[in-house]
Amino acid sequence: MTLMDREAADFYEFVERALEGIPPDISNLLDNVAIVVEDWPDFSTPLAGHDRAPYGLYEGVPLTKRGVGYYGALPDKITIFSGPLERDFSPEELEEQIRITVVHELAHHFGFDEERLEELGWG
Repeated sequence: MTLMDREAADFYEFVERALEGIPPDISNLLDNVAIVVEDWPDFSTPLAGHDRAPYGLYEGVPLTKRGVGYYGALPDKITIFSGPLERDFSPEELEEQIRITVVHELAHHFGFDEERLEELGWG
């Protein structure tokens, strides 16, 4: 296994551990959501043109906005971007920042907006 392969495996493992750390009462409520890892956001990704690349991105319909007409929809998508996280955080900080990013994006799935996440210290 090359160093790059090992680093990628570690990153995926950190994302998995972050997901495993979600309490069952919350993880059981996850509905129709896929979580993926990508290297960097595309230029078409919302927020990609800002001063810093996003660490994660939630795309979909939050649970709080789903009504009786919500069915047959493609899964919501949470993307965790390895490039910006690895660039901005030391190896010692990386796992914790991945956990924060995963929780932040999952909160969007549950209907939390950026302002509320900031208030809760998860901004």
